[in-house]
Amino acid sequence: MSELYRIFGSEMSPYSVKVRSYFRYKAIPHVWIARGPQNEEDYKRFAKLPIVPTVATPADEGLQDSTPILERVEAEVPEPSIHPADPVLNFLSALFEEFGDEWGNKLMFHHRWYDEIDARASAQTLARLSMPRGDDAAVAERAAMVFARMTGRGHFVGSSPATAPLIRDYLNELLDLLEIHLADRAYLFGDRPAFGDFGLAAQLYEASVDPTCGGIIRARASKVLDWCYRMNEPRNDGPFETWESLAPTMTPLLAYLGRYFLPWTDANSRALQTGAAEFTVDLAGRAYTQPPQKYHAKSLAALRARCAGVSDTRLTSILTDTGCARWLEVVSS
Repeated sequence: MSELYRIFGSEMSPYSVKVRSYFRYKAIPHVWIARGPQNEEDYKRFAKLPIVPTVATPADEGLQDSTPILERVEAEVPEPSIHPADPVLNFLSALFEEFGDEWGNKLMFHHRWYDEIDARASAQTLARLSMPRGDDAAVAERAAMVFARMTGRGHFVGSSPATAPLIRDYLNELLDLLEIHLADRAYLFGDRPAFGDFGLAAQLYEASVDPTCGGIIRARASKVLDWCYRMNEPRNDGPFETWESLAPTMTPLLAYLGRYFLPWTDANSRALQTGAAEFTVDLAGRAYTQPPQKYHAKSLAALRARCAGVSDTRLTSILTDTGCARWLEVVSS
C-alpha cells in the first residue's frame, strides 16, 4: 500500500488541474500520473467511470468527480482551510466553485472545440499526451480521431452557431469583471485560495492555453492570467478578507452570476423535470438555447441546500441585491 495519493489526470482537463492544485496547496503527498495506455490497467482498478481526474487513495480507494474529491480530502486534512470562517463568505465561495465547474466549463469547452484552429491545436495536444513517444504518423492519426470525436460534442455544453456570439460575450464580460477584482488581490477572497478559486481558475487556465482564448485573456485580462497560473501552485500568504473589503468588486461578479449562470442552471433543472429535449432561457435580454445537462440539476440542488443552511441576513441581502436570491430560492423575511 502506497503512502501517496495518486492522481490520474490530464494536463488538458480543468478538473484534473483543479484537483492537483488543491493537493499542492495542502502539501498532501501525491504523485501525478498522466492517464494513458501505459497505465490504463492500473487506472481501471480505481475508475468506476472512464473520466479524469481519478484519485487512488493510500488505502487503495478510488475517488472521482473533482468537487467530492476536494470535500472528502478537506474533511481529512482541514488545514489550511479553503473555506472562510464567515458563513456568508463560505457560501459565496461555494457558489463560485459551482459557477466555475459548470459555467466556466461552458466558456472553456466552447472556445476549445468550436473554431477549427483551437480544435486542431487541442486535438494535437491530446494526441501527444496519449502517445508521448508516438511517431508523427501515429500522432496525426490519433489527433484526427480526437478532432472528429470532440468537435461533435459541443451540444453537451450548449455550444452552437446560435450561441457562439453569446458565449464569446459572456467570456469577455467575465474577464473584465475578474480583472478589476483581482487587480489588488492574489485570490478571489484575499491572500489565500478558497473553494471558489479552485473551481473557476482551473477552467480559465485551460482556456488560456488555447489559441483563441489565450489571445483574448492575454490581451484584456493580464491579472486574470496571473491568477490562473498562480493557482497552479497556490500559497497561503495571509487571511481571507471581510465582505466589506470584497464587496466593491465582488458585487458586480455576483450580479453577473445573477444575470447568466443562475437563471441558466435553473432553466436547465426545470427542463430536466419536464423531460424537454432542449430549453430556451432569457439571459439579460438575449435568448439562449441548448439541450439540458443532467449533472447540473444535482449540483444546483446541493447548492440550494447549502444556501438554505446559512441563517444570516447579510447573505440574504447580498443575494437579493445581486439578483441571485430568486434562483437560489432565498426568501427575504
